[in-house]
Amino acid sequence: MKLVSFAPAGGDGESTIPQPRLGLLTERGIGDLAPAGIDSLAAAMAAWPLDPDAVAEPLDGGAVRLLAPIPHPGKIICVGLNYHDHCREQGIEAPAYPMLFAKFANAVTHPGEPVTRPRATERLDLECELAVVIGRAASHVGPDEALEAVFGYTILNDVTMRDLQREDRQWLRAKGADGFAPIGPAVVTRDELGDGRGLRVRSVVNGETWQDSTTDEMIFDVPTLVAFVSRTIRLEPGDLVSTGTPAGVGHFQDPPRYLSGGDVMRCEIEGIGILENPVVDELPRTDDHAAAAGVVELMGLAR
Repeated sequence: MKLVSFAPAGGDGESTIPQPRLGLLTERGIGDLAPAGIDSLAAAMAAWPLDPDAVAEPLDGGAVRLLAPIPHPGKIICVGLNYHDHCREQGIEAPAYPMLFAKFANAVTHPGEPVTRPRATERLDLECELAVVIGRAASHVGPDEALEAVFGYTILNDVTMRDLQREDRQWLRAKGADGFAPIGPAVVTRDELGDGRGLRVRSVVNGETWQDSTTDEMIFDVPTLVAFVSRTIRLEPGDLVSTGTPAGVGHFQDPPRYLSGGDVMRCEIEGIGILENPVVDELPRTDDHAAAAGVVELMGLAR
């Protein structure tokens, strides 16, 4: 099944209705799950498996707008350097174990919504990633049982400020800014995509392909990642584990390429769909990084 979160077109998804609705995406459109008493992804997880016959007639597609299927994830756990081809393009060895970092709910952006390029960066990049949606609690699970904790999959765009990533030598500020985790357009349940292998992963900027790979390039597969995380972090329903990105991001192209206002990011994963977001610039902009460093020094925080 493909599940989507939606609101009436023109609304913001929060003020127009008490909460976003959950729908079943079919070839005929979006069928509202409210008649079946399912009003959220959490409710769908609790009631799984769903009865497709309980879904209302498809809504007029022009009368709704898609929202992030998980608007307030409890945890967004991301994996760095998890594709062989991404390691090869950097000329580095594959890591011996998964490299984890985190984003927070402030980073979530709806499909189609603009992502703001902060004044703090001139090197904004995208990363198309398969994200695992956790459906049941998991702690200290092994790889053989890890898939039982997976409800389904969605797309996450791990937007990154490469200059801050280099300056900080860790990734929180570079990847955790407001709006830096567009999610969607749907959650596709595990019964359709299995363990997530063999899926084509592409990113396109302004109609030009940047990334084009498959999840077979993953160093650590989905069961391994879920099991590894669960050793030390209890996973809960609605958590996300984003599984890393393949080769082709702008930073490692020759010459490097970065995003700016007016660009359109498009992330595609086979079997899930297309996640598209425009980029807008935070204004006014300046290239004077020395001024920013001066602010840090005045605050007594300079290293």
